Amino acid sequence: MIKFCFLIFAYLLFPNAGKTNAQVYSIVIKGGHVIDPKNNIDGVMDVAIKDGKIELLAKNINAKDAKQVINAKDLLVTPGLIDIHTHDFHGNHADQYLMDAPSAISPDGFTFRTGVTTVVDAGSSGWRTFPLFKEQTIDRSETRVLAFLNIVGAGMRGGAYEQNIEDMSPDMAAYVANQYKDYIVGFKVAHFEPANWIAVDSAVKAGKLTDKPVMVDFGGDDSHPPLSIKELFFDHLRPGDIYTHVFTELKRRDPVIDESTGKLKPFVLEAQQKGIFFDVGFGGASFDFRQAIPALKAGFYPNSISTDFHSGSMNASMKDMLNLMSMFLAMGMDLKEVVAASTWHPAVEIKREELGNLSVGAVADIAVLNLRKGKFGFWDRNGYKIKGDQRFECAVTIRAGNIVYDLNGIAEPQVIKNSE
Repeated sequence: MIKFCFLIFAYLLFPNAGKTNAQVYSIVIKGGHVIDPKNNIDGVMDVAIKDGKIELLAKNINAKDAKQVINAKDLLVTPGLIDIHTHDFHGNHADQYLMDAPSAISPDGFTFRTGVTTVVDAGSSGWRTFPLFKEQTIDRSETRVLAFLNIVGAGMRGGAYEQNIEDMSPDMAAYVANQYKDYIVGFKVAHFEPANWIAVDSAVKAGKLTDKPVMVDFGGDDSHPPLSIKELFFDHLRPGDIYTHVFTELKRRDPVIDESTGKLKPFVLEAQQKGIFFDVGFGGASFDFRQAIPALKAGFYPNSISTDFHSGSMNASMKDMLNLMSMFLAMGMDLKEVVAASTWHPAVEIKREELGNLSVGAVADIAVLNLRKGKFGFWDRNGYKIKGDQRFECAVTIRAGNIVYDLNGIAEPQVIKNSE
């Protein structure tokens, strides 16, 4: 009886005696080289995740305090990649281009395996078709899907539909953007062929009504000289607007490199200093090394790296975000700048600065990347090739605190998700 009373007394005084410490974190990433451009972190650190958020960054976090541990030794740990030029309005209408059409892609099948946790659809839907896009893609995707709203009400349906000035309504575009402000980050101009500024100016008006940026895919048809990008940058766009397909070389577009001299046009750097953002938007026909290499040599770097991902671009020279990041490394862009152009900078461009970083309290969207050494090749639509000795490969992707991709099963213990 005395022994029993003593045990009760001891339990009341020391209720946790003999128990193991409770696991504080859901995941700890151990020993990776963390690159977080927003917070100027560039070194080996551990990262702890709890309740879907970044809980702690420190030199040494006890692995025993986590339910799952990822050994990231010799790997890079970055914010989840943000691809701000994609086409995700997948559907069954074969007679349409990228609006509710098979040429667009369903994001989850292609994002996580490349470290991408956020995509921004670049104008596939317009103010009339966005509700269907939300229901059909955004609401059904584990990937975070945001959107630039096409200034054409139908969206990127193709052909004559995208030339319809009567379907360009800044007021309706702004109205829909305000209705869906959690998802719509700006407005898009694309594939408008007449040699006038109606489409650009309509999108900028919508941008002014909502304080949102405009992304411009600029250029008409081949039957007339292209409109001036200098005039576009200084007379029509605002600081914070985005010029995509920056390194393209097509007859219908005014290029950033003077084709007669092979030099960067001086006003391009001036426009960037003014606050115009320049986006890669690689695509199937929208990137040329003849533009990119001399631009980088002149000190002009893209603000954001993006894919222009759709079924017509993904299996050619573009491939995916990691291929493009590797390509820019091969052209001499600094590793930290490549990561910034794929994470923090695009978050700033779309005014979603809660994304693209590993700040304590931020959503735990994380890419764990292997920077492989070897002999690699990169090419553009014309077959121009360059060589590189590094290539990114995704080891693990974490979205909102959950492991959604693990290439080699390095998370311990491994939790298997079975699809029904």
